[in-house]
Amino acid sequence: MSAFSANLFALLFLCALASVFYVWSVLENRLERHKRGLPVPGAGSSRRAPPEDLSAKTFRALLAVPAAQRPHSWGRLEAPNLIDQTARGYHVNGDDRRSAPREGAVELGSPVEDGIFWSDWLEDLLPAGFTEEHARAWRERARTHRIVKLEPGCGRVSNQLATFADGTKACVRYGINADQVQGETLTYYVASLLGIANLPPLALSQLSGDSDQWAAVRTRIGQWGDRAVVSFTEWISNLTGVITPAPLRQESGGLHPALGELRNKTAAQLLELMQWSDLIAFDYLTANFDRLVSNLFSLQWDSRVMERDTNNLLRTPRGDLVFIDNEAGLVHGFRVLNMWEKYHNTVLSSMCVFRKRTTQRVSELHRRRDTGTRLRDLYRDSEPLSLELGFLSDEHAGVLQDRIDRLYQHILHCKEKYGQL
Repeated sequence: MSAFSANLFALLFLCALASVFYVWSVLENRLERHKRGLPVPGAGSSRRAPPEDLSAKTFRALLAVPAAQRPHSWGRLEAPNLIDQTARGYHVNGDDRRSAPREGAVELGSPVEDGIFWSDWLEDLLPAGFTEEHARAWRERARTHRIVKLEPGCGRVSNQLATFADGTKACVRYGINADQVQGETLTYYVASLLGIANLPPLALSQLSGDSDQWAAVRTRIGQWGDRAVVSFTEWISNLTGVITPAPLRQESGGLHPALGELRNKTAAQLLELMQWSDLIAFDYLTANFDRLVSNLFSLQWDSRVMERDTNNLLRTPRGDLVFIDNEAGLVHGFRVLNMWEKYHNTVLSSMCVFRKRTTQRVSELHRRRDTGTRLRDLYRDSEPLSLELGFLSDEHAGVLQDRIDRLYQHILHCKEKYGQL
């Protein structure tokens, strides 16, 4: 009888804990949407609000799970040297082309060429996103400008929205533990390695009430602890939510070259799908479960989760997708890989169309087998506080290389399946 009572008490405790996590995550989600000017469900709007998201941030209730084992390697294949390298330009995000959103039916030929790649004419229409030149200039300003105001914002309660002396703003991330700031930061530099320009610029700062940068808000940073390392990410206004496109939903057959409806998409719709293909590859490599993967997981109890905005994904008025809040990537994502890997694999298998540049960089990282070294060098060259924050363990650097190899194998599989189309 005592054993039964103990089990009943444990069950009630877990239920109560899950309820607390749910309420907390919903409040965080509402605060973030309010700060970004997004509609809050139930708050009144000219548009009918969607049903409350029952799955909001489900991963927050699953932080204390066993460490993941390193996945088995798929073996090494020879890859063509497809990447266009420049002096220290391996991580250059591209040119400064900017394009307004395109509407209307596509009349410029097939959206896919060479079997599995988005066509060059679509690449020419894609906005440049956050270029390396813009990111470099922003990082320099963020590291030196005085902060004159801190206020709630940017999702988690421990984060703050900072206003600099010149009026620009940044999200300041202080993680519950160092893994979150480290994951956010290293994920940003993985995107740079791949040439993915959808992440806002990021820089690190070390808290100190005695520094000129933090002096005006020293009373607000006491909660964080002196000398803590935090991250700045550029604040982007006028963003809207993004719903998972139909080809990537569970009931669909996936995003692949044989999908007949691709020819009936507008240019703007195709450009968004192109960015989704980068997002899926990127989240797979970093094992980020707090975006499409968490939605897939939540289908178990919420059949309409794919019909609502995707976690941590927003859109600019021009149509650029913005990948935000990447703290679940790499460090924590690798630690809980056993729990989420089947969902990562499901999402990756739903996509067989790729950007050529992303494929070239994955091929090069697979061929050289030095992803960890390249990431570490880029990180340390770009971030003065890299040694303070730390880097991936040798084990996790190996996991990252394994995932590069697995993604490369998936691209080869798609090429074999659709290469003759």
